[in-house]
Formats: sequence, structure tokens, C-alpha cells
Amino acid sequence: MFFRKKSANEDEIIQLLRGLRHPASNRALGEMGLVEGAVLKNGEARFIIALDRDSQNDAAALRNLTEKAVRKLPGVKNARAIFTANAQGAPPGKPPGEFRAAGLGEIIAVLSGKGGVGKSTVAANLACALSQSGLRVGLLDADIYGPSVPRLFGLHGKPKTENNKLTPLEKHGVKVMSIGFIVEEDAPVIWRGPMVQKALRQMIEEVNWGTLDALVADMPPGTGDVQLSLMQSTPLSGAVVVSTPQELALTDARKAVAMLRRLNKPVLGIIENMSGFVCPHCGEKSDIFGAGGAREEARRGGDDYLGDIPLTPVLRETSDAGTPLVVAQPHHAAAQAFRDFAARVWLKLAARRKQ
Repeated sequence: MFFRKKSANEDEIIQLLRGLRHPASNRALGEMGLVEGAVLKNGEARFIIALDRDSQNDAAALRNLTEKAVRKLPGVKNARAIFTANAQGAPPGKPPGEFRAAGLGEIIAVLSGKGGVGKSTVAANLACALSQSGLRVGLLDADIYGPSVPRLFGLHGKPKTENNKLTPLEKHGVKVMSIGFIVEEDAPVIWRGPMVQKALRQMIEEVNWGTLDALVADMPPGTGDVQLSLMQSTPLSGAVVVSTPQELALTDARKAVAMLRRLNKPVLGIIENMSGFVCPHCGEKSDIFGAGGAREEARRGGDDYLGDIPLTPVLRETSDAGTPLVVAQPHHAAAQAFRDFAARVWLKLAARRKQ
């Protein structure tokens, strides 16, 4: 009787990589601390190699060595090494396959370690708040599998094509692009990693964004293959991590922050969404999900705390109606909290530009 050989898993990929010998020093990669993680999905393997200063000139040899070895594992159809920097220095040159982003200004990623924390709502209101301050703003819905920005903006049309480039839809002073404009709202997006990567590249490079001051990217939730590839190939100015106060969400937010650090991407700060429920009748606040968890997490990790957004029925109502709160009810306390949060983000980016 014949048995099919068991497919490799992520732990086996990491163990294999740790045992490989560095092409220059002949030391094990695990001994050198260069192997930082791996993701395997649908036969596509992605793994992180942290280059130290002594290994920067050996990047090509390391890529060939590691990718060739991982491809030999059962169940692995393709493998890609993602190079990051460790504390001793950054990898040479720009990452392979980096998206062209001329004219897009500051690219701000909004991400979370898990879904259901209001990440897209935060991204939509951040984009509108930046636009209200006089900036030229675009919003990229990079959540290919669950695009929600079209509904948040009440947009239902399809982008026009001009000079082989898509023209983003525009509303509330924000230029918007989403895969949701192209596929039917109720149709599932059943794509593998390479197709997702191609779609994201097209939504960045093949869209007539014009000249922007800021492009807000609503990222997919989690820290998987798509997130790793997008983070590695996009010249981010910084990222905002969204969490709710409870420990379950904070645990995943830590993973998102850790991913940013491993990929050498700036963490602009953490925001606490659904930070207490405000009764619309009496105005009393109840900490349904707890309170202050994100603030404490930011303090513990040495990151900036960007503010908290309360859980209020009007935020849900305006989102469902297709008008972000900062536009629908600009004088609401939660809308002011979004504007304060946007101002902190922009001031921090301005300070980075002066460095």
C-alpha cells in the first residue's frame, strides 16, 4: 500500500532554514540568528531572512541557497525569501519587486492583527480627516478578500480607463480605489497569493492617482503571506495599528507590531477603537470591551498612543449609510477624536521628513 508523503509545515521550513550553512561564513543560519519566520499557504512559502551587516553582500547567494532548499520540501510549489534588517544594518538596495509609487506622497498603512476591530472604518475616517485639513488624499482598499471601503464611502460605480490607467472614484475629497469596484459585492474573491499580489500592484501602479500628499492603505487583517509581500514591496512611510481594548485583540495587535519591526517599517502608533460604549440617551460611558488596553500596550512596547475612538451607534449608522462620521457629523465627539488622531499621524510624519 502506498502513502502520500506528508506536506511540510511552517515549523519544518524554519528548522530547515536554521540548519543551512551561510555561503560565506559556513555558519548555520540559525546560529547567526538570521531566520525570523515563515508562512506556507497553498504551496506558496514565504520566509524572512534578517540580513546583518556582514551578510549584505551575500544577499543573492542567500536567496538562491534558501529558496532552492525550501522548494525541495514536500508540498512546496514555490518559495520566496524576504530580506529584512536586524539591529546591525539594513539590507542593500531596494526590496525586489518594489511597487513604483511616484507622486503618492506619504503612504500610511492601517492594519490590525485580526479582523473585526474596525480597521476599515478607522482608515476611511483617517483619509477623510486628512482631506478636510487641506491635503490631497487617496485611499487604497488593499483588503482584497474583504473589501469594505466602497460601502463605507457609498460608492458603486466602476473605474474608467484612460491612457491604459484606471481612474479612481472620488468622494468626500478622497480618491478611492478598491477591488470592490471591479468584482460584484456578493462575489467571493477566491484568489491565490500571486493573483492578489498582481491585483495590488495594478491598484498602485496602474491607477491615475495624480499627485497626492498621502495615500492611506486599508490593509488586510492578520500577518500572513499577503501582508508580508505587500509590506516588503511597498515603500511605506509608516503604519497605524488598530486594536480594541480587550486582551484577545491586543495579542494579535502585538503580532502586527512585531511584523512591522521585522520588516523594518515605521510604527506610527496604536489606536484603540471601540473604547467604551457611549449611550445615545444618557451619554454615560460603559467599558464593554474594557478600556486602556491599547494605551498600556503602546507604553509597554515603546510606541506612541494615538488616541481612542468610542463605540457609538452613530459611527455604525454613518458607516452603513456610506458617509464616514467625520463628514456626516463633523461636530460629534467621535469625529473630533478621528481628526485629533489624523493630526497626530501627520505631525509625526512631518517630523520624520525633517530628520
